Amino acid sequence: MIQFIISRLWQGVLVLAGVACTVFILFQVLPGDPVALLAGQRSDKATRAAIAADLGLDQPLPGQLLGYLNDVSPLGLHLRDSAGVARYGGWALLPVGSERALVLKAPYLRRSFQSNKEVLAILLDHFTGTLWLALAAMLLATVVGIALGMVAALRAHSWLDRTLVSTSILGISVPSFVAGILVAITFGYYWSSYTGLNLTGQLYETDPFTGRHLVLKNLLLPALALGVRPLAIIVQLTRSSMLDVLSQDYIRTARAKGLSEYRVVMGHALKNALNPVVTAVSGWLASLMAGAFFIEYIFNWKGLGTVTLRAVENLDFPVVMGATVFIAALFVVVNIVVDIFYALLDPRVKLG
Repeated sequence: MIQFIISRLWQGVLVLAGVACTVFILFQVLPGDPVALLAGQRSDKATRAAIAADLGLDQPLPGQLLGYLNDVSPLGLHLRDSAGVARYGGWALLPVGSERALVLKAPYLRRSFQSNKEVLAILLDHFTGTLWLALAAMLLATVVGIALGMVAALRAHSWLDRTLVSTSILGISVPSFVAGILVAITFGYYWSSYTGLNLTGQLYETDPFTGRHLVLKNLLLPALALGVRPLAIIVQLTRSSMLDVLSQDYIRTARAKGLSEYRVVMGHALKNALNPVVTAVSGWLASLMAGAFFIEYIFNWKGLGTVTLRAVENLDFPVVMGATVFIAALFVVVNIVVDIFYALLDPRVKLG
């Protein structure tokens, strides 16, 4: 187990390095100059040069990339003086030359070009919004998808089954941003007087009289838009798995013993049919968080997607890089946890 975790962590480090390099290269082809955006159109060359030097944008591109990877890495080469080590909150482990040392530290995602706040603080401030949105979408998709999949399997080859299967195929085919626009316009605009739901809103809102309070209804539309595709997949998985289980000999034996249909379906069939559903759902949290970017932008939801897309618009390079590395790290951690979870649940699964 320990060997597996160390191996996967090392693979995860390589993945994160590849993601950081790819996003760095892609960011260089974006039109616009962040220095000119910060300095203003009427600034002189000296001002722009000072801003570029302060942000480290005056260095060659390979030097900028290596410097960023050195900051993000838990092990990095930094100045040996106390100020150089304390800047990263780390500990000097091994002297390298006369001025530098190998430092063990927390990953440093630098500061935002626009607000000068630490990128990690910005991401953590918006992370909870994305997390709650992904959890709500996954819960909605799982509960409704299993229920509809059971109905489709129990009414196999009927008009209801054909309708649910056709609708689920449509749900799988529709991109999340298209589903978000359709849900927002339909339920948050045209039918808002009937649904009582707003086109935009946050999980927590502040009232001048009652203070800060939770508004769960604002979570419903973005969660529905984000959960459309996984819901459709769960319907298909549950239906096919239920049909397979209902044809097994032990189900016929249970019915022959005189058990009620409810006990046969809920006590025997459903329990064994949920294995592929659990397998699919357990690895979707990180995917839903990454897929929430455009949904958050459509519903003006305070999350990682909103802050990242605004950073792209403002050429805020550290926030874009930090958000990408942050999401990639979530994927790595979730995948490792899911693999370990499989091995603990099923002894036939071997880690290797």
